[in-house]
Amino acid sequence: MPRILAPLLAGATYARLLHLLVGWIFAGVVLMIYPGTYRKGLGEILIASVTLDAVLIALIALVPAARRAEGVQARLLLVPDREEDIAAEPSRTWADRRRTAGWLIGRVVLGSAVGFATSFGLTSGFDLLTGPDAFWYLPLAPLLVLGYGWLVVSAGRLQLAMAVRLLGPSPVERLAEAELRAERLLERNRLARELHDSIGHALTVTVLQAGAAREVGDQAFTAKALEVIEEAGRRAMEDLERTLILLRETPEGTATGGNAVTGGGAATEQPGVDQLPALFDTARAAGSPVEARIEVSAGMLPGVLSRESYRIVQEGVTNALKYAPGEPVSVRIAVRDGRLELRCANRTAAGTPGTGGAARPSGGPARPAAGSARKGGKGLRGIRERATLLGGEATAGASDDGNGEWVLAVRLPLRLGS
Repeated sequence: MPRILAPLLAGATYARLLHLLVGWIFAGVVLMIYPGTYRKGLGEILIASVTLDAVLIALIALVPAARRAEGVQARLLLVPDREEDIAAEPSRTWADRRRTAGWLIGRVVLGSAVGFATSFGLTSGFDLLTGPDAFWYLPLAPLLVLGYGWLVVSAGRLQLAMAVRLLGPSPVERLAEAELRAERLLERNRLARELHDSIGHALTVTVLQAGAAREVGDQAFTAKALEVIEEAGRRAMEDLERTLILLRETPEGTATGGNAVTGGGAATEQPGVDQLPALFDTARAAGSPVEARIEVSAGMLPGVLSRESYRIVQEGVTNALKYAPGEPVSVRIAVRDGRLELRCANRTAAGTPGTGGAARPSGGPARPAAGSARKGGKGLRGIRERATLLGGEATAGASDDGNGEWVLAVRLPLRLGS
């Protein structure tokens, strides 16, 4: 019983009834103006009224603002579950105008039917309940009220479905909106990866250098550590500024393609393969020897591939510094079989991949690693996402030859999309 009565007591039902009756009132006003209801046959009246209604509706639908007005009214009175299901935008194409005309015709027809049922039902019910046989019809009054209420509920739901279909975005527009949302999500994820890789690397270097400087107690080493911390912080600030420029999406901060982003009249260079030596110097200053062999130049790679390669190697070196500080790191970048291969490997102090080692920055004393086990966190997941978006693949884990190395291997196509 509550399921039967609840819709009849909902405010949305009566708001939708008001919306339906507006369509009936429109048809009634047109009928009263022309052709009228006197000295004409019923068939002639209906034909003339329907014809005039159709002409007026077609003319109204041609006005771009009519679609917006109908959308706003439908949102307010039909009470959709989600407002975005009913657009409140003016007509932009002829398809929009045709759908607006279909909506107006459907609204007037359905509203006229409900309005006629309301008028006929009320007058007929009043006649039955006030006539000489009212005693016999009185028990039927609740059923008549219930039937009329559910007629209004059903008509309101049908009107809402029509509004969503005819006033809402078309299938093509829905697909375009979904693609736009997907592109925005991908862009946000890319920016999140950029921040994670850049800020994470800077913080790792800062923590290692600050801790080592405190334990070593050598003035020269402390000065060198502060220099490294300053450089890491400066690069992190540049990356943060570049990311904020993209997030603001202002005319002053737009992506220019390749490796540069402009903002506020100044250009901030995107990192690339040519900046890897500075990254390795930072790692060496943090106490981890780096052996690097780069067999490609920045000019050999497309801008996006050079940038993503830098980020992948940066994350690999950061993981080595975080989980095995002080241990040697080996980096190889080369082209094999038409694909760019990136390999970052490091030994762990205990000879077991992922266990914490001891950092000896620039001859300092041993220092425990920040973590005890290397797991597939956001960094490695971000690397796999980067590789997948570029059409490549990435693997990370213990070396197969059992030499105690943790190996990150990435293979990317030189031509994107291949």
